[in-house]
Amino acid sequence: MNITDLLQGPMGDIVIGQISNQLGIDNKDQAKTAVNGTVITLLNALTQNASRPEGANALLNALDRDHDGSILNDLAGFLSGKAQPQNPSTVNGAGILNHILGGKQQTAVDTISKQSGLDTAQVAKLMMTLAPIVLGLLGKAKAQTGNSQSGLLDFLKSSTQTVNKQNPNASIFTKMLDKDGDGSVMDDLAGMGMKALFNKFLGRK
Repeated sequence: MNITDLLQGPMGDIVIGQISNQLGIDNKDQAKTAVNGTVITLLNALTQNASRPEGANALLNALDRDHDGSILNDLAGFLSGKAQPQNPSTVNGAGILNHILGGKQQTAVDTISKQSGLDTAQVAKLMMTLAPIVLGLLGKAKAQTGNSQSGLLDFLKSSTQTVNKQNPNASIFTKMLDKDGDGSVMDDLAGMGMKALFNKFLGRK
């Protein structure tokens, strides 16, 4: 199971179908655009932050503590609300988005809303639903890559490059993360205090 499966194939169909039903989205194409935009946004933000050693360490620890991938064991159950992990942090989509996107969260919601045609409330809920799934997939990948910084970063980079290439609108979402328009998302994420945000994953003050 790969992160790119969220955007295509049986897993993508389950996610889009369940989210559409839960949020009352009649147009599946709109839901798919919003799912794609969310995954692209989260992957690019995570990849850039994990390129820094402290960010990679914090992400590894967060995955160890809260995101082992077990959420994927009953994905349909999680999406329908019938199955919830015992650890509440595993499914705290709002907290995950805040940690990853910081002050860019509302901009991300607005951008995805504009591209998909969904209203911002629907997009916000959709993003909160998808965030735990993305981290669950990363948790699965971490175990497969030997729990190393380099292995996780390579996986993130590969997944991000793949979804960016597969989606012609990817540049819209990556540009949204690049506040000053210089093409470097890394600098902007650093300026958002991502180290401090990821420290929250570890319970640090």
